[in-house]
Amino acid sequence: MASLLAESGHDEVLFVGTPDSLEARLVPEAGVAFHAVASRGFDRGNPLTLVTSGFRVLASVFSAWRLLRQYRPDVVVGFGGYVSLPIGLAAVLNRTPLVLHEQNSVPGLANKILSRWATEVGVTYENSIKHLKRRERVTLTGNPVRDEITRASKEAGREALNLDADATVVLVFGGSRGARHLNAALARIWPTMAAESGLQVVHVAGTMDAASVAESMAHALEDPSRRYRLHEYISAMGDAIAAADVVVARAGATSIAEITAIGRAAVLVPYPFATDDHQTLNARAVAAGGAAIVIPDDQLDGDTFESSVASLVRDREKRETMAAASAALGRPDAGARVAEIIRRAAATRK
Repeated sequence: MASLLAESGHDEVLFVGTPDSLEARLVPEAGVAFHAVASRGFDRGNPLTLVTSGFRVLASVFSAWRLLRQYRPDVVVGFGGYVSLPIGLAAVLNRTPLVLHEQNSVPGLANKILSRWATEVGVTYENSIKHLKRRERVTLTGNPVRDEITRASKEAGREALNLDADATVVLVFGGSRGARHLNAALARIWPTMAAESGLQVVHVAGTMDAASVAESMAHALEDPSRRYRLHEYISAMGDAIAAADVVVARAGATSIAEITAIGRAAVLVPYPFATDDHQTLNARAVAAGGAAIVIPDDQLDGDTFESSVASLVRDREKRETMAAASAALGRPDAGARVAEIIRRAAATRK
């Protein structure tokens, strides 16, 4: 995104995040300036946290306002999350153009509040527009993905992961930290999958569960044919998705954006405790486009999960049809679309 903004004439980018977040490490590593603003969410089930969090938000707004007075940006861009609210409110107070982007089908609280003042709003799903104020300012942009995703290819991905060129490859992952229930479900159905001719499985179990998964799947790992490949983490997920014929994953916004940008058939298992159940709505939008089968988390232990994965492994025509539908839903140019609405908003600054 920073490179796209530079092409639009905005060659200086300051990323604002919370001090103890993952981006506090990753953003500087990517060569982008980072500034920390303390901000925390609240427990909607505990009214007392509304009071304490309210004071924190006010303090964070003041800190963000001082930052904007010092930095004098042409535009402020919020992607949701705790820190978006104070920096967005500070932009409104400072009369700085504000752009929002919503990844999920159901907008988060920060974007819902800030949308009434935003100059431009980009969304991934058309369904989310009805939840926002000032709908005339909303543009369907898609969800930006990394350059490595748009450059990925099946051949290069299989070579990078040492997979057979003619295998049917299933990629299973649950996000950067894995997904324990999904990992267990894969172990349960492995005897059925192992009987499929020409199948190779790439399983990204996550850093927290990789050791326990390795123990439960020791028999598969000892298979000299290496039809089951266990990974704790894969940094080049573009290679992994491109190498696959079928992707089994949670339904987070970034995962779906990457799967559809590359165009792969998917079995999506929404995380059941996501705010406002937004992962289920994300997954349903992909399924409605013909690109995914949706399995509720509470059905992972039944026959539906096993039969859904097996149906795609066994039916090449079905998965190729779904892959084409996935590619039709994907927006590999989403980053350029978001950069364009940022450029438009910046041009309104007086």
